[in-house]
Amino acid sequence: MRKEFNITGLCVPGKHYMVDLGSRLEQMKKMVDQGQYCPGEEHQRNSPWNIAVDLTLDMSFSGNDIAGMLREYETDVHTGMEIDGMAGLLAEETSGYPFLVCRLCRIMDEELPGTEGFPDRHATWSREGFLEAVRILVSEKNTLFDSLNHKLEGYPELERVICRLLFNGERIVYNPDVEEIETAMLFGFVKRDGAAVAIANRIFETVLYNLFISEEFATSKMYDAGAREGSQFIVGGHLNVRRVLEKFVETFDDLYGDRDETFLEDVGRRYFMLFLKPIINGVGNCYVEAETRSRERMDLVIDYRGEQSVIEMKVWRGNAYHERGEKQLSEYLDHFHLKKGYMLSFNFNKKKEVGVKEIVLGDKLLIEATV
Repeated sequence: MRKEFNITGLCVPGKHYMVDLGSRLEQMKKMVDQGQYCPGEEHQRNSPWNIAVDLTLDMSFSGNDIAGMLREYETDVHTGMEIDGMAGLLAEETSGYPFLVCRLCRIMDEELPGTEGFPDRHATWSREGFLEAVRILVSEKNTLFDSLNHKLEGYPELERVICRLLFNGERIVYNPDVEEIETAMLFGFVKRDGAAVAIANRIFETVLYNLFISEEFATSKMYDAGAREGSQFIVGGHLNVRRVLEKFVETFDDLYGDRDETFLEDVGRRYFMLFLKPIINGVGNCYVEAETRSRERMDLVIDYRGEQSVIEMKVWRGNAYHERGEKQLSEYLDHFHLKKGYMLSFNFNKKKEVGVKEIVLGDKLLIEATV
């Protein structure tokens, strides 16, 4: 019997495709044998002599770890995949979180072959197959995502810090003495990113975005508008992003055009994601590129049937800042090998010109929307 990608329990050599963590386990055992770990919160409180440290050994998979596992798989199955490229996609999307890596591999190995657009494993182990596997994963119900949800319900402080990261684009400095930060670290929602904290991986980001946004479906006028108008945005199986922006500008201006600056800065980007969700739901997926997240700017990447679009969502800070943003977006499009990009500006200037226009910047076409 051929080996498989295991997501349910103990990995067995000869039965499961595995990443070799032997050296890290040996290092961990050495730390335990030498007593170099904290034995528990109760002991820490009661023992004035405890100077041990937490076990901080990173057990996530690196790109090389994943590539090694895929080479073993490729020897057995012969899909013709580009191993290093696929390992890079898996590592970038999951930050090496073992369950997520193996679940995506299992979808591409077992669930996608034979479905529409993916007749065999040669087709599924591709960039398009990977994006489809991600869409399936973030839409499913599993024990890991259930655990995230239950933790949010049980620890209200978690939701506050996660929303500050996801929607407000705040830079939150790592401080273990701050309860909500330490709780988020303890449960794996966030990770250290230099002196700050960031969401643990892109899959978690997408799942958390979907969870928080879904809580507003029943009462959101923006979500209702996107659901009501959804069919007009899909042309020949392709997402018409320009039309999405045009309709969002029209709807947002009708509903909230007279609101003040504080309102727009706090919820503007959230409302666009609420508008977009029912349009791509079930077929597409979107995420915020972590490197661009700030209070001023976020780049939203939309995957729809294997096609990617990038929308820079930003708060207007004057013409000079806006022109720098156009240049940044143009450069960022090169990363995705795209010639067309989109900008959505939330402008507090009373004399602003609401609407959508085109700008040619070098060899790129930028579609700019202003509300």
